[in-house]
Amino acid sequence: MGSPWKALSDDNRRQIMLLLKEKEIITPTEIAEHFNFTMSGVSINLRILKEADLITEKKEGKNRLYSLNRKTTSELVRFFDDMYDYKLKSLKEYVENKERKKVKN
Repeated sequence: MGSPWKALSDDNRRQIMLLLKEKEIITPTEIAEHFNFTMSGVSINLRILKEADLITEKKEGKNRLYSLNRKTTSELVRFFDDMYDYKLKSLKEYVENKERKKVKN
């Protein structure tokens, strides 16, 4: 499995992820039309996203349908939530300490 962070380093792949969020399920042809990509370009980007476990592929007859992998994308969101939650807690403590000092004076 590839790194989700590395897969998301490319703007085209981030745009595909946003499109998948909006459409929920989409075919490679729809992606190509939306971005004016070649089919080989779409295929390469989908392969990288799939290897990073950011998207899932479902086969229906001859069609391949892609959607976001909610588990992996949720883990990425949790990472940022944890990172910013720490900063917010630190800010809250700073402000509360500053207020206590004002009250004492």
